[in-house]
Amino acid sequence: MTQVSGTHGSGTPVIEHGGGVWSIKVPIPDNPLGFTLVHLLDTDAGPVLIDTGWDDPASWDALTAGLAACGVAVTDVHGVVITHHHPDHHGLSEQVRAASGAWIALHDADTDVVRRTRANPPDRWYAYLVDKLAAAGAPDAHLAPLVRARDHGHHRTLPGLAPALPDRGITPGELLALPGRRLRAIWTPGHTPGHVCLHLEEAHPAGLAGNGRLFSGDHLLPGITPHIGLYEDPDEGAVADLAAGTPLRPSGGDPLGDYLDSLERVGRLDPAEILPAHQGAFTDAPARVRALLAHHEERLTSLLALLAEPLTPWRIATRMEWNRPWDEIPYGSRNIAVSEAEAHVRRLVKLGRVEAVAGSDPVAFVAV
Repeated sequence: MTQVSGTHGSGTPVIEHGGGVWSIKVPIPDNPLGFTLVHLLDTDAGPVLIDTGWDDPASWDALTAGLAACGVAVTDVHGVVITHHHPDHHGLSEQVRAASGAWIALHDADTDVVRRTRANPPDRWYAYLVDKLAAAGAPDAHLAPLVRARDHGHHRTLPGLAPALPDRGITPGELLALPGRRLRAIWTPGHTPGHVCLHLEEAHPAGLAGNGRLFSGDHLLPGITPHIGLYEDPDEGAVADLAAGTPLRPSGGDPLGDYLDSLERVGRLDPAEILPAHQGAFTDAPARVRALLAHHEERLTSLLALLAEPLTPWRIATRMEWNRPWDEIPYGSRNIAVSEAEAHVRRLVKLGRVEAVAGSDPVAFVAV
C-alpha cells in the first residue's frame, strides 16, 4: 500500500491499498478513536464510499480533500454503503448524497434504528436514557445532567439525531449491485443490530494468501474491542423490557451472543486482509477472532465471580475491569460501560448462568 498526500494543503492522509481501493482518514471530533477510515472503491459505474465519517465541518473538509487526493470529486460519488448506523460512519451520508445524488445502502435492522431515531424527539431520547440508567441502578447524581437535558431542552451534546434514511437495503449473503466488482454483504450483528462487513471477493492485488479482502467496519479491529451494549430502543416499554430481562428487538436481546456468533462467521471467511474503519489494515483474521472470543469469555467468567452476590448493572460496571479506573472514566463513557455490562449480563442470563433477583428495584442479578 502507498500513502499519497492531500491536494488542498491539508496533508489529508490517504492510503492506496491497490486494486481500486483507497482509505481516507476522516477525523472524529473530541474522540479518542481519532478518525474513521472511509474507504473508496472504484467501480465501473463510478466511485463508491464505504462509510462517510462524522457530520462535522472539519470532517467534511477532510473527506472532500481525501477524495480529491484520490482524483475524485464528491460530485462523482455513485453510491454509499454504510456498515452501520453510528454517527462516525453514517454522519456525512446525507451531505454526500446532496452533493452527488448518490444512493445510500444500509441493512434493514439499522434502517429501523434510523427511523426510530428520526421519529423520536430529543427529549424522548433523554427520557429513555434517564429511565434506562435508573433501571440499571445509576445514582441520582449521575442522572441529574440527563434529567436537566430532558426537562430543559439542552440537546446539543446528543449526536446523530437526524441520520439519513437510506435509499437501498443490504441483503446479507448477496452481492451488491456494483458493476465490475464482487462485494458481498456479511451480516455481523452485535455492535449494532444491522452491522455488516463487506467481503471483496477478488484476488488480493499484492498476492496475499487468503480469500479476498474484508471491509470490517467496527466488527473486527486490530487492537481494540468494539463496544457491545444492549441495542438502544426509545419506544414505550423498552426500559421495562430491560429490567425484566425480556427480549428486545430485533434479535432476541442478546447483542453479545450475536457478536460472538458473527465473529466466528468472519473467522471462517479467512480473508487475506482486513480493512477496518479504525486504526489500520491488518491480516490474520482468524487469530484476531480467537483473541476476541477469548477476551469475552474471560469477561464473562470474571462477571460470574462478581455475581456471587446480587449486583445492579451499575454496580457491576463499577467493578468490571476497564482501560482505566472507574473514577477516571468520563461521564459519557460510563453510560457506555453500563450498557456493555448489561450486554454481558444478558448473555449469562441467556446461558442460564445468571438470573434477576425477584422483587429487586432497581433490578439486581446473581449467579445461579
